[in-house]
This record gives sequence, structure tokens and C-alpha cells, in this order.
Amino acid sequence: MQTGDLVSDFTLSDQAGVPRTLSTVLEAGPVVLFFYPAAMTKGCTKESCHFRDLAAEFVALSAQRVGISMDSVDRQAQFTSKNNLDYPLLADVDGAVAKQFGVKRAVDFLRVKRTTFVIGQDRRVIDVITSEMNMNIHAERALEALAKLKP
Repeated sequence: MQTGDLVSDFTLSDQAGVPRTLSTVLEAGPVVLFFYPAAMTKGCTKESCHFRDLAAEFVALSAQRVGISMDSVDRQAQFTSKNNLDYPLLADVDGAVAKQFGVKRAVDFLRVKRTTFVIGQDRRVIDVITSEMNMNIHAERALEALAKLKP
């Protein structure tokens, strides 16, 4: 999945078991969809908490934050509760959505490449952010991409 690509619609359960469909979430504004390898790990916690801590900046740009990993709904619920996350975490247990986005790894240990997609309300990819080492760059670059959408 690259900048300008049209994202196929999908539905996954969030940490509460509620089905979330991309097109429905997009009705409220652009979506920042960030893939992370595994809930409850050091790097993923740092990244997820950074997205949480920048909530006001995302709200100001009418953007929705959505995390996604191959963890179970229960694991996502534990991760949300432990870190007071205020946005949906989707359970892509079989990796189908990760594969659709081209971020599923062949090696099951790391599962997905840490990648963030900024998706416009037209379901087009506005920006793709990749970094395995800099956990903060995902939220910061997403905010920069979203700011460019504002007139």
C-alpha cells in the first residue's frame, strides 16, 4: 500500500469486541491506522502511548487514531486498560488486513512491520510512515500529513 492507493474496506473487532468498519470510522474524519507488532511490548507501548498523549492534536485535525495488530481482542483489551488508551485497537488475528496493506511479515515472531497509514475520507492513502526504531515518528509524521490537508 502506497501513497495515493485506494484502501479496500474492512471490518475487525476492537478491544471491546465491537466490529469496526474502516468506511464507517472515516465518516468522522481521516484515519491514522498504525500497525504494531505486539501489544504489551516495550516499543509498541511507547508508540501507542505517544498516540494517546497527542490526542488533542489529532482531535484538532478531526483525525481518528486506530491501532491494529495480530493480537486477540482480549490482549488488545488488556493493553488498552493497562495504558489508558483512548482509541480503538483492532484485532487482526489472522493477519488478513496486515497482508492487504503489505505489512505482514513471513516470520510469525514479529508478525507485522511497524507502519502507519494516514487515510483520507475518500479511502486514499495520504502518507505512509515506516520506522522500526523511532516509535515517536509515527504520530508526529501523521500529524504533519494531516496538517497539510487543512486549508
